[in-house]
Amino acid sequence: MVSLSARGVTVQYKGTPFPQVQNFNLELDDGVLAIVGRNGAGKSTLLRALVGIQKVDAGKLEVLGIDLRSAGSKHDLLTRIGFLPQDFGYVPSFTVEEFVQYGAWLKRLPRRAISAAACEAIDQVGLGSARKTRVGKLSGGMRRRAGIAQAIVHSPDLLILDEPTSGLDPEQRINFRELIRSIQTDRCIILSSHLVEDVRALASRVLVLDQGKNLFEGTVPELEHKELPDSPGDSALERGYTSVIGPQRVGDQ
Repeated sequence: MVSLSARGVTVQYKGTPFPQVQNFNLELDDGVLAIVGRNGAGKSTLLRALVGIQKVDAGKLEVLGIDLRSAGSKHDLLTRIGFLPQDFGYVPSFTVEEFVQYGAWLKRLPRRAISAAACEAIDQVGLGSARKTRVGKLSGGMRRRAGIAQAIVHSPDLLILDEPTSGLDPEQRINFRELIRSIQTDRCIILSSHLVEDVRALASRVLVLDQGKNLFEGTVPELEHKELPDSPGDSALERGYTSVIGPQRVGDQ
């Protein structure tokens, strides 16, 4: 089953001179796609469009077989998607357990299944000992892990994570990568990241986005093969990336 199909997708905020996403094309089924690009490249806008939060101005976008430009309800789709934005809201007085249970309720899990699903998701992200801690008292890294738990509590068919390892220390990033590997079977995962280690360790495919345009989409080795002798970077993957976006863009990162 095709998880995502985008053809000529364009998103432009009102009052801006240029689209944030321009004539974007992509087709995905299972696996992990990492979206990389400089700040302001349109990554967050694209991810918001993929979950139906951001209006698509032109083109065709189907997610899990549902046309996001149709007049039909998108609420059913959201119960099949897990989404963690870069900055996500929370009630500081909620415990981690209450926070994740609330996410399960929003995703329409049966009431009798909410408690067990929340406990499983919390354990998966390594927060079992903090389940009774208030979210407002958590460190930034622990709070992000709580957000990941809420995003996966309903076992979504499509998981979309915007900078999921931001604020995590190296050990937590390793644990996160192990988590993604454990849940990626038979589902599509899309994440944005600035961290080469995460991209190399996780991604079956990489998408390079710049000024809202898809400059490259392929495997990690294929991106590494794009490197040029004079391209800046400490690894073949970094040099391939800077070769794709062009030397003139590097200073804007």
